[in-house]
Amino acid sequence: MTTQPRFFHRRSDSNEETRRLTGRAWTLLAVSLGTFMTYLDNNIINVAIPTIQRDLNLSQSGIEWVVSAYLLLFAGLLLAGGRLADVFGRRRLFIVGLAIFTVASLAAGLSGRVDVLIASRAVQGFGAALLTPPTLAIITTSFPDPRERAGAVGAWSAVGALALAVGPLLGGILSEDANWHWIFFINVPVGIVTLALASRVIPADGPGRAHGIDQGGILTSIISLTSLTYALIQGPQTGWGNALVLGAFAMSIAAAVAFVIIERRVDHPMVDLSIFTDRIFSGGTAALMMWAFGLFGIYFFTSLYLQNVLGFSPIKAGLTFLPMAILIAGSAAVSDRVAARVGAYRSVGFAMALMAGGIISISLLGANVTFLDLMPGLAIIGIGGGLTIPLTTTILGVQPETRAGIASALFNASREIAGLFGITVIGVVLASREHAATRAGSPVVTSFLDGYHLGLLVAGALVAAGGLVAWLALRETVPLNARVVDTQ
Repeated sequence: MTTQPRFFHRRSDSNEETRRLTGRAWTLLAVSLGTFMTYLDNNIINVAIPTIQRDLNLSQSGIEWVVSAYLLLFAGLLLAGGRLADVFGRRRLFIVGLAIFTVASLAAGLSGRVDVLIASRAVQGFGAALLTPPTLAIITTSFPDPRERAGAVGAWSAVGALALAVGPLLGGILSEDANWHWIFFINVPVGIVTLALASRVIPADGPGRAHGIDQGGILTSIISLTSLTYALIQGPQTGWGNALVLGAFAMSIAAAVAFVIIERRVDHPMVDLSIFTDRIFSGGTAALMMWAFGLFGIYFFTSLYLQNVLGFSPIKAGLTFLPMAILIAGSAAVSDRVAARVGAYRSVGFAMALMAGGIISISLLGANVTFLDLMPGLAIIGIGGGLTIPLTTTILGVQPETRAGIASALFNASREIAGLFGITVIGVVLASREHAATRAGSPVVTSFLDGYHLGLLVAGALVAAGGLVAWLALRETVPLNARVVDTQ
């Protein structure tokens, strides 16, 4: 008589646990699809630029703003999006941002004029800035167990890496075999499916504290990040001494100072600045920025190297990055187990050193290499990139649940700005070395390679330094109940 009730009770518990696991898996799929769309849109347009320019008869300035309008709003509003997610609810903001992004994608695909296309791209960036910060926050709260969360973050990161690789390939295929409008239309069915899925599976978290809206902090953060992004975008195009570029840098610094002053004085700050006194968070974020600096920088300029020096078509250039993305996804899937066995500080430090070695190995290649010659270096970068995922888990895991949205926003904003810095700084290094070589009488291809190789060496050195920073920042033992992966 006593065994039967216990039997049914255990079975009920087992079914309930299965339902919870299934629900969390669907939640992970929904936020991963949202992330995939924003990452894809960030780089799918690059290989389609010549086609768009010809079709719309755009000036150089016009085509630059087609690319930059998205990034300007995306990077500039990320922090604000994170705080709004904490205040109004992460599920709600994710769905609102996704809806805006999907509608703006449809408008961009239908556009036949440059002003409509640029405006649509800006609205896409606005939607992406709303939906991106809640993604990691939703994962953090949906997977309370540290090891399950580590696997979920690994899957989320793998999806982002896949989008980075698929973007150029898909952009090349659509612009060559269909037309450029489809690089935006492709978001519409994915967005509709993701909206339906997210509405059903992401648990409602409800609004946070209404009095937590820090209007001064939101405004100054937007001004600072938008001005900095604008300066980094325009500097290489108009010259660093341009009055608008210098003014944008000055405005960014002034707004950042005002932001710090406001956050120190208000009762409910947008960002509790004490977050940066935590060695794991601040050191881990610094390491993340060095990682993004190197990876985004070499990604951008290696695309130029593949097409302008090696003569690869857009599709072949996209295919070149695909094995690297697959290896990022594969190593990300096991990164939490590696970190649990050897310690996150060892695995992340080693992974970034591995990435640095891969970047430097690419710098040894010249103008007469094949697809297969590129694979060893890109494979090393891919394996190292995937093994750095515990850095993300650890950075977010040290924060209380009430600050998950703003912590996720800080994480994403740091990565985006660092990626822009990477493209900018490596671009300056490349251009300076290229001009010097050209003045010395070197051929055009040789001059580009001189600059490209030096830029890769700078990126590799910074990623290696990031590995050292991660080693030092994550070395302190943190218990599992602190909501991070085992770091010792």
